[in-house]
Amino acid sequence: MSVLDSSGTGVAVDTENQDAAGAARQQPSPARGRRHRRRLLPVAGLTCLLLTAAGTANAAAGADGRSAAPATGSSAAAQTPVEILQAGAQQGVADGYPGVIGMVRKGDSAQYVNAGVGNRATKVPADPKATFRIGSNTKAFISTVLLQLEGEKKLSLDDTVARWLPGAVDANGYDGSKITIRQLLNHTSGLPDYLSAVQINGPYFLNLNPREVYPPQNLVNVALGMRAPSSTPGEKFGYSNTNYVLAGMVIKAVTGSEPAAEVQRRIIEPLGLRDTSFPTADPALYGNYLHGYVLRAILIDDATVSNVQVSGSAGAMVSTMDDLATFSRALMTGKLLEPAQLAELKTTVPVNADAGYGLGIEHVKLSCGKWAWGHNGAVLGYFSEWLSSEDGTEQALHANNEFHMLAGTPGQTHTGKAMTDAFCAL
Repeated sequence: MSVLDSSGTGVAVDTENQDAAGAARQQPSPARGRRHRRRLLPVAGLTCLLLTAAGTANAAAGADGRSAAPATGSSAAAQTPVEILQAGAQQGVADGYPGVIGMVRKGDSAQYVNAGVGNRATKVPADPKATFRIGSNTKAFISTVLLQLEGEKKLSLDDTVARWLPGAVDANGYDGSKITIRQLLNHTSGLPDYLSAVQINGPYFLNLNPREVYPPQNLVNVALGMRAPSSTPGEKFGYSNTNYVLAGMVIKAVTGSEPAAEVQRRIIEPLGLRDTSFPTADPALYGNYLHGYVLRAILIDDATVSNVQVSGSAGAMVSTMDDLATFSRALMTGKLLEPAQLAELKTTVPVNADAGYGLGIEHVKLSCGKWAWGHNGAVLGYFSEWLSSEDGTEQALHANNEFHMLAGTPGQTHTGKAMTDAFCAL
């Protein structure tokens, strides 16, 4: 059921970053699939949600920026990647999203799409240059810092959690001396996800106190108390935000600095990500941003101001389409990591027949046969995804400004399929 009126569709070409020949620049794009079932999910990361999606896209607006007819379910009128992505954005708004933005990049040419509104009160169109909460896309930033620290010989990914965090994982049958940093980053630690606990996700979903303090160790303790171990460390993939809360704690133990400060110093500043930030306590957004919304029953509430401490190193960052594409291209091409660490980043554990999980990123086989690297992120009010080719020359991204902790919604399915199809068409 649609809960709002749609407006503000369009496609744009990057005019800020043009080369001497006047070609618009593009960025790499993320690939992912989705599970077609609706269920309550851990808020800060829906990685497994996207591992099975694929397909073709609908009609869309042209790359010249003129609006086209709304998506109708036919792919005949949508041939270019940007048209495919635009059709998906429009369908996402028809499904009930307030707004959807997206980007495709091939080589140095970037094109943008938007549909719906970025602010339901003012009806301002959703801006593909606006910031939004990126949720579990934060994980790739955290894994990059730890890989850099390994490259600097300050730690090893095969160090145990207990070496750096004595006693942090030592309850209910869990033993930090048997879990490695690598197992945190590839989600094979066997640790439960604290975001599945009602005492965490309940208040967060209701947005009761955006400034409530959630110390990282407290979140870990919630996870440890949820159940006894159901697998041994390294045995199998099991997505858990607890892993990346601990990863952030390791960064602080090794460097003496908060993980947000290390991300700022090692990634945001060197790459010139001017619109990317890592809030640690302030629940507000500033400047040009998408308002975030949450559907509760038949009402849709503004959840732009929400608690960032709940997700922390697992999903608290804020960014834009451009900055995410710049980061993912730099990551894929080794600009941020030495060859040995880049190889570790891309060493995957199996998730299913067509997907593997590396260190904060996924490797996914799409329905068209192409493989892509990527990830997604979901926090209250926001859902986003990116896909990138191995060499970073092809990228597709999209984001919307409504998330209410359910997986497999029509909007997620349609916009994710459009992103996948757009990437396949690059």
